[in-house]
Amino acid sequence: MSTFPVRPAFWFNAWVNEVGHKKMNAIRSLLVFAWIVLSIIPMGLGLILSSFFVSDNKLWWWFAVPWLRGVIVVARWVGRVDYTVHGEENLPAEDDMSRTILCPKHQSTWETFFFPSMTSHPLAYVFKQELLRIPVFGGCIGRLGMIHIDRSNRSEAWAKVAEQGEVLMDRGKWIIMFPEGTRTERGSQGNYKAGATRLAVTTGASVVPIAVTSGRCWPRRSFWLIPGNIDVSIGPAISAAGREPEELMQQVEHWIETEMRRLDAQAYVQS
Repeated sequence: MSTFPVRPAFWFNAWVNEVGHKKMNAIRSLLVFAWIVLSIIPMGLGLILSSFFVSDNKLWWWFAVPWLRGVIVVARWVGRVDYTVHGEENLPAEDDMSRTILCPKHQSTWETFFFPSMTSHPLAYVFKQELLRIPVFGGCIGRLGMIHIDRSNRSEAWAKVAEQGEVLMDRGKWIIMFPEGTRTERGSQGNYKAGATRLAVTTGASVVPIAVTSGRCWPRRSFWLIPGNIDVSIGPAISAAGREPEELMQQVEHWIETEMRRLDAQAYVQS
């Protein structure tokens, strides 16, 4: 009889603690996204106005990188979303001007902020042109020397990627393309498309496969942050010389998905 009052009290306290954790996560998430929205307005307007007078490379280092690093820092300090980078030595050196294409796993918005904040070269994303319509943000990415495409016209989109990609890489930029095209659920695998490796074969670039477990802390299509640690694993650069795009992408896919199952084995067991 003496244990009867203890058991309900135990479960009640556990429930209270769970509710408390969820409330704190909601507050942290709200603060992080409030900072993102409020900070991009002055930073974005400054970038847009400065774009009439300075090059896109200067805009990148003066405005884009500080703001993106700020997002990662706020997510880390306030949202408690930490990260660990493995294999950073596999990225080309700062003075290496060889053509490079980054191919990361895409699970959330986090990696779109993270990679520009930590690379030694400016990045050029290949993105759908609809993003240009987003107030302030669209104006910013439209002035940073990236590649926006119309996905409904594949032949024209590819021609634009091939032409602009080569020019941008020769200017010292790295191209970044998500081979799955869109964000995937944690523990799942999307359809890897050969656009990035096709560009690599056409331009003689090297491809760097990257595994990212961001879905662990920032689920796709969600503003809810989950405290924890994101692993970013950068694989060895793969030369496109003498390769076929589809066969090269199969190698990229194999490396990324094998590494994902090593870094986040629990998610793939559950799925």
